Amino acid sequence: MKRNFTAEDIKRLAKEENVRYIRLQFTDLLGVIKNVEIPVSQLDKALENKMMFDGSSIDGFVRIEESDMYLYPDLATWLVFPWETENGWKVARLICDIYMPDGTPFPGDPRGILKKAMEDARALGFTDFNVGPEPEFFLFKLDEKGNPTTEVNDQGGYFDLAPVDLGENCRREIVLTLEEMGFEIEASHHEVAVGQHEIDFKYEDAVTSADSIMTFKLVVKTIARKHGLHATFMPKPIFGINGSGMHCHQSLFKGNENAFYDESDELGLSQTAKHYLAGILAHARGFAAITNPTVNSYKRLVPGYEAPCYIAWSAKNRSPLVRIPASRGMGTRIEVRNPDPACNPYLALAAMLQSGLDGVRRELPLQDAVNRNIYVMNEEERLENGILSLPANLKEAIDELMADELLVAALGEHVVTHFVEMKQIEWDMFRTTVHEWERNQYLTTY
Repeated sequence: MKRNFTAEDIKRLAKEENVRYIRLQFTDLLGVIKNVEIPVSQLDKALENKMMFDGSSIDGFVRIEESDMYLYPDLATWLVFPWETENGWKVARLICDIYMPDGTPFPGDPRGILKKAMEDARALGFTDFNVGPEPEFFLFKLDEKGNPTTEVNDQGGYFDLAPVDLGENCRREIVLTLEEMGFEIEASHHEVAVGQHEIDFKYEDAVTSADSIMTFKLVVKTIARKHGLHATFMPKPIFGINGSGMHCHQSLFKGNENAFYDESDELGLSQTAKHYLAGILAHARGFAAITNPTVNSYKRLVPGYEAPCYIAWSAKNRSPLVRIPASRGMGTRIEVRNPDPACNPYLALAAMLQSGLDGVRRELPLQDAVNRNIYVMNEEERLENGILSLPANLKEAIDELMADELLVAALGEHVVTHFVEMKQIEWDMFRTTVHEWERNQYLTTY
């Protein structure tokens, strides 16, 4: 996805492609795409980093008295959307970093925080942090007014084909559109639950990967709407079936060498990989609020639906938090399985990278692998094996994040303060709402 464009290249391409508007995109703390749309006549100004916007209008950014912010486009993210308007002209986008009026990076910019984590990795001698995400989503029918329902448009299961998988045409168009935009798609298939789909794209450096996740979500929703469907990345939209995850395959590189691979090790894992994995396990309860950031996220992280609830690792089964895929050599990696697609990918990848780097710095010892099915263990057996659980709800996750000094420092005071404030409000709204389940359970009984 990343290409080396100059400002002159972009101006030429805009003219050749009949681009009339450019979206200057960025992501807020909650992982929602925001953009300032400008006419092509303002492109020069944008490329000179002179486009300003009101930061106080974005949740979790700044107060009104310090609202002026500047958008610095990353030229490598220039992309012309493949769909045309009715008039035949096109819209392009540039993903931006956010800067203060004094020319310093804004400390609340999620993309900037991931870049800072990458700098910390380089300070330890690593040149790349590569990530391969596996985002899942549901396709639901729209009602007669165009509003989303929870009615799926297929009865498919894992790897099913049409006519059972009626979302296949929509998914195929999503893949073709992504490929036209420069994505390298590795696989696409129906997932376990009815109406659920997964599209995997090739691993990239962490910042490019997070950019790709945000672009992916936009494309999926746009193409689904064309097919009369609503795509949702909500982690658990329907009770009783699997939720949607976003497993993150990750590895550190030194130049062209995978720092996670050691051919002399029984599992092919280097000491770096083991320390990194130990760091992930040590901070998993702390970063859960970032990787699983909604009330609904914790409806997915329950036993019985293939989602990880327990902090352990294995190369042989899929019930723990971290799995070691079979590929070795350049493909050696770990797969962290608890993140869900509602997360802010910049903050989630930054939190996981900083957790792993902490394990590398401190040379944390790796606990033994758990090769039994953890779901069938009772609590006593889990404790005997040193297996802790992920937080059970958003409130517990927030508390764990605030208690994790490394993550608080890595994410920065601005992000943690504003993120936690928004999430505490979300939890209180959920906690004080009277739900239909309660009325069904208690209204006639008491």
